[in-house]
Amino acid sequence: MSGRKRKADDDQNDDRMSTSPNSSPTVANRPLPHTLPRRQAKRMRSNVSGRPLPLPRLLETLGEEDMRGLLHSICEQHPDIGAEVVTTAPRPDVQSAISVLQRYEESLRGSFPFGNRHTSDYAYNRVRQPLLDLLDAIKDFTPHFLPPNETQAMTSLNYLDAATHIIHGLPTWDTYQHNRHKEEAYDDMGRAWALVIREAVHRPGWMQLQYGGWEQKLAKHNEESGGRMQEAVNELRTSLGWGGEGSTMSPAAAQGDGGSIRQQLMSGTYGTNLPVRVGPW
Repeated sequence: MSGRKRKADDDQNDDRMSTSPNSSPTVANRPLPHTLPRRQAKRMRSNVSGRPLPLPRLLETLGEEDMRGLLHSICEQHPDIGAEVVTTAPRPDVQSAISVLQRYEESLRGSFPFGNRHTSDYAYNRVRQPLLDLLDAIKDFTPHFLPPNETQAMTSLNYLDAATHIIHGLPTWDTYQHNRHKEEAYDDMGRAWALVIREAVHRPGWMQLQYGGWEQKLAKHNEESGGRMQEAVNELRTSLGWGGEGSTMSPAAAQGDGGSIRQQLMSGTYGTNLPVRVGPW
């Protein structure tokens, strides 16, 4: 009986070995990777191929000059896009405008030849284009800060003050004909000053023209420009003397009467020199 029992155990072990994993229908029917068709194997991998950058990533790679050139080109090809940019772009302030003018000014200074007088004909020929670029930029920016486009007189005056200083820094050339660009810029700036002052008198807060030191600033600009801003100086003096719209006083009378009364009011001495009547009327 022990012999028969040992034989039965051996038969069971043989049955277990015959049902190994390799003989399982699930594993046997699963194809190995190297036996798959090539097209089916590709579908199992990630699809990798070249493609252009998304627009936000592309814009991140562009520098300031590249971005400006691209936008300018698109606006020229599509005027409707250009009009939308003009209406939706942030309004330039005085600081941003003057920063642009200063960049043109730096480009002009960097164009002067070494070892030569900066007022010579040779120097003028070397810097003529950067000079015209700067003056063209001033011509384009100035109307933006004039009424009625700009309603704040102080904003207009601050721009004109800074832009006029830039014009002062331009060379006075040895050849008279070369100075016409600077003289024309002075004439345009003088008319701009006069317009701003004339409009500021009719607006609230016009007294800031006197107490902001603008009379002294404009007089200095007129002196450095060789008197080419006299129109603006006269406009400012008339405005301060008359005290605004609706006055019938002459400038001289206003300076002698209204001006002195205003000064007395500011100093707190008004009425101290009036005659005092004693006794019955």
